[in-house]
Amino acid sequence: MNILQRFASTANDIAIDLGTVNTVIYVRGKGIVLNEPSVIALETQNGVRRVKVVGDEAKLMMGKTPANIQALRPLRDGVIADIDIAEQMLKHFIDKALGGASRFRSRSNVVVCIPSSSTPVERRAIRDAATNAGAVNVQLIEEPLAAAIGAGLPVTEPRGAMVVDIGGGTTEVAVLSLSGIAYSNSVRIGGDKMDDMISSYIRRKHNMMIGEMTSERVKLTIGTAVPPDGDGMVMAVKGRDLVNGRPSEVQVSEAEVAEALAEPVGTIVSAVMAALEHTPPELSADIIDEGITLTGGGALLRRIDEAIAKRTGLQVTIADDPLICVAMGAGQAFEDRAYQGALMAA
Repeated sequence: MNILQRFASTANDIAIDLGTVNTVIYVRGKGIVLNEPSVIALETQNGVRRVKVVGDEAKLMMGKTPANIQALRPLRDGVIADIDIAEQMLKHFIDKALGGASRFRSRSNVVVCIPSSSTPVERRAIRDAATNAGAVNVQLIEEPLAAAIGAGLPVTEPRGAMVVDIGGGTTEVAVLSLSGIAYSNSVRIGGDKMDDMISSYIRRKHNMMIGEMTSERVKLTIGTAVPPDGDGMVMAVKGRDLVNGRPSEVQVSEAEVAEALAEPVGTIVSAVMAALEHTPPELSADIIDEGITLTGGGALLRRIDEAIAKRTGLQVTIADDPLICVAMGAGQAFEDRAYQGALMAA
């Protein structure tokens, strides 16, 4: 095989973190080349539905579309809810990651990250979506293992490491050793559920309906896992008054958002505690030294590390670039033979 053939066989190797909220793509030799919302906007004209925009542009349309346009998220709780729409979104993202050259898509070897708790049916849906999007060969890697690799944890060594990957749809808790998962626990709680709880709280407390984008903005601006002293920060939130139906604005405090997030944060902490209770003693001893590493977008919720550390008594560290750890880890499994055992046939 000459150098051009070798380049062609590897240049299109890609790793995909197909997330509920964001899709991140790693291309061999280039690193992370795409990080966009997992949103697709479809336009219906004369009874025919076609893709209008995908990713960042589609997210801006959510909650603001006319009757003939739908802005959809084809993944829910970490798995594909609508395989046809997911395929169209994936084709767009792969083409964009490969520089718009769709002819290269058919020669792509793809690794897709999956929740450790996904069922055979859910895994088959992910494989089919990637295959129908044009991939010639599809492999899978479990998200917590990919997250640990991307965070730089010593997963190939005979010592325990614990990772908590808080995504948009699921939170994966895993204890890893020797390139495998010794114990894992998954709860379908993540950033989406936090947004829902904020929306529900504002509806109950202030009689105001707010949209999905507004809930997320509140979470990112004043969201916290630990209640502040007093009210903390305050921000103006706009929506529709449920009493008179008119547009309205209220002031929401950091303390209120902490109260709204208490349930999902408590569920995540309980999942971590359950994993620790099921961890073999020798690995538990290692975790005392190594601590717990947080990855995923949910790791950016302020003071989430403090909430977990307080309950577990262990050191809790937030990974560098937690949003891209899963895709980085899957990509490194391509690049480094030491991690080849982490890949599974689809």
